[in-house]
Amino acid sequence: MTKLLALLLILGMVIHIIKPLGLPGLRRRMDFWKIALVAFAIWSVALIAREFVG
Repeated sequence: MTKLLALLLILGMVIHIIKPLGLPGLRRRMDFWKIALVAFAIWSVALIAREFVG
């Protein structure tokens, strides 16, 4: 599942470089790094939460 999520994020970044998604904050091609930053933040929160819950 983790590999699939990583693959989808990379695919989303490549698609954004080819044709910007047009979402707020993702209107220019140079904004593709924001996808990785948000994904890293969500992944970190999920790992921390898993330590406290499980």
